[in-house]
Amino acid sequence: MSSVVHASSSSVIVSPARGFRGSVMLPGDKSISHRYAMLAGFAVGTSRLTNFSTGADPLSSLGCMKAMGAKMETVGKTIEVTGTGGVLRSPKGDLDCGNSGSTMRMLAGLVAAQKGTFTFVGDESLTVRPMERIRKPLELMGARMDLTDGHAPMTVHGGKLRGIDFEAPIASAQVKTAVLFAGLQAEGVTSIAESVRTRDHSEHALRAFGAELERVDGRLRIAGGQKLKAIDATVPGDMSSAAFFLCAALLFEDSNLVLDSLGINPTRAAMLDVISAMGGVIKVLDVAETHGEMAGTIQVNRGRVLAGIDIGGERAAQLIDELPVIAAIAPYTVGGVRIRDAKELRVKESDRIALVVKNLRAMGAEVVEHEDGMDIPGGQVLRGGVIDSGMDHRITMAFAIAALRAEGETEIRGAEAAAISFPEFFVWLDELAMR
Repeated sequence: MSSVVHASSSSVIVSPARGFRGSVMLPGDKSISHRYAMLAGFAVGTSRLTNFSTGADPLSSLGCMKAMGAKMETVGKTIEVTGTGGVLRSPKGDLDCGNSGSTMRMLAGLVAAQKGTFTFVGDESLTVRPMERIRKPLELMGARMDLTDGHAPMTVHGGKLRGIDFEAPIASAQVKTAVLFAGLQAEGVTSIAESVRTRDHSEHALRAFGAELERVDGRLRIAGGQKLKAIDATVPGDMSSAAFFLCAALLFEDSNLVLDSLGINPTRAAMLDVISAMGGVIKVLDVAETHGEMAGTIQVNRGRVLAGIDIGGERAAQLIDELPVIAAIAPYTVGGVRIRDAKELRVKESDRIALVVKNLRAMGAEVVEHEDGMDIPGGQVLRGGVIDSGMDHRITMAFAIAALRAEGETEIRGAEAAAISFPEFFVWLDELAMR
């Protein structure tokens, strides 16, 4: 019997499994793909990007760069991007970011120093996500931005920028990236201080394309007026996508999961630390570095006990994308899971705290909701139920994993949302889940 039966275009039925085994190479890292798409489209020359993410969000970034003058061609498994040489044209229409907050926030920094007017739009979910967080630093640099009650539609009126010293008030790699992209084109030096160190894909990507930036006394510094040159790059597998299968491997004592060419950037490795703390046994089979990004093949098995964990502080910020799936398997742990300092989950593609709590309760779990997290006792039995995905890709996939150990079948409504980041998810879940 298959673990997944497609009931309709918008609903998927997931049945329980008895194990989780197999080997896969995940699609390219979404965060890296976004940055490579933008910088390749901005650089001089033609970049060749292999294993680019198959998710809808990075494709939105490619589409926006094409609308501003970059050229795209797909050759086999490689996307060739011919850049604009640092001069973006005003698009004929709006820049459609789809569901991608990464596209909207980071591109705002890239266009802020360009001549012209750039209007960003997105789907219903993106239209309610906060954009004020990027307006403050970009306007301090000299940009002019129009928001709609702090949200998209958002218009950036490009112009001459000056470097600033910026203290990031929240932990956001997207805000950091917007400031770095603007600083790349500003007069003088731009510096950024983070209260919590966020993922450093932008720093690696900028250096790969030829920019110089440095970290001095905890501050990132980038000088303006720099030109970028095209690169050839292979995007490592996506850790945030891997998180779902890693958590699935924790659910079964005889699990054996091998993930090939997985991105293991140290600022993203917190997920591997959590898997180990919860009872996973991880073996790194090989490691290589390309353009500053680490990738390796890892093998994951489960130890005797699926342990609970407390997540808060800096670790919560590092794991913000992975917290929904950790919470979804929390009832199966010994000791439960406690999550704090994760208020940012409230303003993602959905209110992820509210949806995780709602769906755990729909499966019969006890859970206590907090403004910045939740408490989920361990030792619980989940029953198959009806899951409201909220059209959020991470909620969809998180509860597909929880359903593997539930009693009875689970219906996930709005399951097509998985395509935002991981179109292959349900096909590969079906191959790895043992009947």
